[in-house]
Amino acid sequence: MQQLTGLDASFLYLETPNAPMHISGLAIYDQSTAPGGKVRFKQIIENTAQRIRRLPALTRRLVTVPLGLDHPYWIADGSFDPEFHIRHIALPAPGDWRQLCILISRIHARPLDRGHPLWELYVIEGLDNMEGYPNNCFAIFTKMHHAAVDGASGMEITAATHDLSPVVAQPSEPYSITVDQKPGTLGLLARAQLNTLKQPFRFVSVARNTVPGFARLYSRLRRGELQRVKNIPRTRFNDAVSAHRVFDAVTFPLQDIKDIKNTVSGTTVNDVAITICGGALRKYLLSKDELPEASLAAMAPINVRDSAEKGKGGNIVSTMTVPVRSDIEDAMERLRAVHEGTSQAKEYANAVGAKTMTDYTQFIPSTLTALAARLASRWGLLNQMDPLYNCVITNVPGPQVPLYNTGARMIANFGTGPVQDGLGLFHVIGSYCGDFTISATACREMMPDPEFYRDCLNESFAELKKATAKTSPKKAESRTRKSASRRRKKAA
Repeated sequence: MQQLTGLDASFLYLETPNAPMHISGLAIYDQSTAPGGKVRFKQIIENTAQRIRRLPALTRRLVTVPLGLDHPYWIADGSFDPEFHIRHIALPAPGDWRQLCILISRIHARPLDRGHPLWELYVIEGLDNMEGYPNNCFAIFTKMHHAAVDGASGMEITAATHDLSPVVAQPSEPYSITVDQKPGTLGLLARAQLNTLKQPFRFVSVARNTVPGFARLYSRLRRGELQRVKNIPRTRFNDAVSAHRVFDAVTFPLQDIKDIKNTVSGTTVNDVAITICGGALRKYLLSKDELPEASLAAMAPINVRDSAEKGKGGNIVSTMTVPVRSDIEDAMERLRAVHEGTSQAKEYANAVGAKTMTDYTQFIPSTLTALAARLASRWGLLNQMDPLYNCVITNVPGPQVPLYNTGARMIANFGTGPVQDGLGLFHVIGSYCGDFTISATACREMMPDPEFYRDCLNESFAELKKATAKTSPKKAESRTRKSASRRRKKAA
């Protein structure tokens, strides 16, 4: 039995009927690579169940402490049933991309059942009219609660449930789930009391290690070496969310993103993604006559998981506030401004330690946090506060080698995230096998036209690509020579 950390538990406390707190992934597969060119639903169940039994994050369920006096526990009680979690559906004719996005939006909007391990998997067939995808392909949509995984641990789960070839790997040794003894009410209350007595000593230990970092941060702010993001404007995405969602995504060549990145010294792929999103938000709000003069800002999660913490599931993330520079029309100028803003945000996070705030989440009061979340949602308190962010932009890099599920090759991978009151737009940046994707999840009341926002993302990328293509002939010639050299070496 393992207790949730304060950060993991916060995603349970912040969950409301209109704001489920799970993250999801949409993968599309070409089953022509599977033996016989066909994958059966039964095969997917057997293969997935065999691998998931080895992942504690997906086989344990929640046990709550009476009266919410402490954070909940994960417990493996032997009741894990793969067929409850893995479901089979199909799109009606014609089975196109728009229908798939609508279906994903509906499934993503539904909360997970807390009486079972917090995940679901949907095998979706009927994708018969998907432009750019082969005939007879199928999709898998996976939902996992944010209390159990973050983006990085979700990618670890993806790696564990896939193969590097169409040949399905068999486990090298048998595996059995260790069944925990279910704790009684008195036992849970005793643990809660013991943890309460230990909290002051833990707080002193964390404070001793972090106070010097806060002192350095304050000193650098006073000297003007660091700047906080302030005066964030309120937009349509900073309101109470409904229970309905929309989803759409765009795909670009990863090499184009890298070429754009290389035009400005020090710029990262993440900077390019933020610039594209900033341009799209500018176009979208301008069309509604709602574009603020000040730049919008995004919450950008930071993976602070070290090598010793890989494979443990849960959340080990911090965040930084990044201006998306929606106030700048010129794409090239926006890219430079975004790079400057992300550099400042990284310095700000490093000044105090990116992992510091995750340490302080251990002291989140469980009862008060859950009550505050419900009251804030019911009374619309977030509408009376200045926004901290306008949207979320999270980058979860994927593998650049093909992955296979039950012999079927994954040909595309997208992501969805939770939206909540005051933060109704969530971008997932991903990459896989030479493709670069931006997926957008939003409240349907705030973004009733996701197809138009997809067009805005495409136009923003096209403008940025055109602006950065104006490089000097010498640089272009140099890149051409290097590419030719690499091709000759590869051929040799």
